[in-house]
Order: sequence, then C-alpha cells, then structure tokens
Amino acid sequence: MKLQKEFEEKIGYQFHDVKLLEQALTHSSYANECHLGKHMDNERLEFLGDAVLEIVVSEFLYKKHPKYPEGELTRMRASMVCESTLAFCTKDLDLGKYLLLGKGEDQTGGRGRKSILSDALEAVIGAVYLDGGFASAKELVLRVVLNDIEHKQLFFDSKTILQELVQGKYGGSLVYRLVSEEGPDHDKKFLVEARIADVAYGHGIGRTKKSAEQEAAYETLLLLEHKKK
Repeated sequence: MKLQKEFEEKIGYQFHDVKLLEQALTHSSYANECHLGKHMDNERLEFLGDAVLEIVVSEFLYKKHPKYPEGELTRMRASMVCESTLAFCTKDLDLGKYLLLGKGEDQTGGRGRKSILSDALEAVIGAVYLDGGFASAKELVLRVVLNDIEHKQLFFDSKTILQELVQGKYGGSLVYRLVSEEGPDHDKKFLVEARIADVAYGHGIGRTKKSAEQEAAYETLLLLEHKKK
C-alpha cells in the first residue's frame, strides 16, 4: 500500500479504486504464480490504455503540426507510442520498482525490460481512464509521455536526426556495430555502438538490434551536443 501511494504521488493521480492501480501494476507472471485467477493481470488494462494513448497523442500532433500531412503524423505517432519510447518515459517514474512480478521474471531483469515497462504504462493509463475518466487519463499522458517533447523527440527520432546530422556536418559514414549478443532466444540482449567515420560514440542496449541502435543514436546525439558547449 505504501508503494502504491508513492506511485500515485509520482503520476500525480490518486485512485478512488486502488484495486485498479494494483491490477495495472500486476504482470501476468505474478498473477499466474499467485493463482489470482483469469484476467487479474494488467493485459486488459493495457489494451484499453493503448487506445487512450493513441487518441491523446493523435490529438496532440494534429494540433501541434497543422501543416503536416496524414502520413507524417502517422509516422510521428508510431514513434511516440512504440515500446522503446514508452519505456523511456517510465524512467522518471521508476515504474519498474512498483511492478508485481513473478519470481522468475523478477530475477531475470523484468523490472528493466522495455516490453514490460511499456505495457505497464499503458495499463496505468487504462486504469486512470476507468477510475477518473478521459480527462484524467489525458492529463496523465500529457504529463508523462508528452512533457518535455523536444527532448523526447530527440529520443524517438534519434536515428533519423543523427543520420541527417552526420550527412550535413560530419562528412563520414554512420554505422551501427554489434558489440555483443547475450541470452537465450526469448530474452536476447544486444549491445550496439554508433560509429561516425569509424570513431565509436554512443552505446545502446536492447532486446532487439533496432532498440539498441536507437539508444546508441540517442546517446551519440547527447555526446555531440555536449561537445558543442
């Protein structure tokens, strides 16, 4: 209960029905391990939260970019609600700390797994929607996902931004090199480095090469920005 109150303070929303919050933080591994019964994990709430998130982000982009065509808005929305971006948005909340996970999932790094974090964030959005209505859920999305949008844009468009930067200012080629690959097929961990003109810059870790490359690109952009100061 104490941790739930702490999490409510972080998201800026107090639940009327705390069972909704508990369910939003319950991973299927915990529900199965504790025999909680059918549909007691956060998967149905995730389904609902995903829909709420999509409409809020769509409205935000529609109003923010009145001259963008439908295709560009769709591309931006997809990058903003993808697994890597949503997991990135949970860092300030320290969401992994509050999750209810099965022992095996917990011991194999589930609290930091992007898929689990992104799904849980969508579940929390769904829970807020059921508990407090669309306005409360929208406020949560604006606060957690769409705040500091310029900085987040740098993250979810990092590969495109870095590619354009390298082509425009640094000459040389941009290459993502796989440094290592660990773990079984169902739980891979890829370490990738971004190299500009054969010089290593940022590193990224992810469950897929694509997500690792995104983190490497983001870290490289931060390093290049720091060098300019």
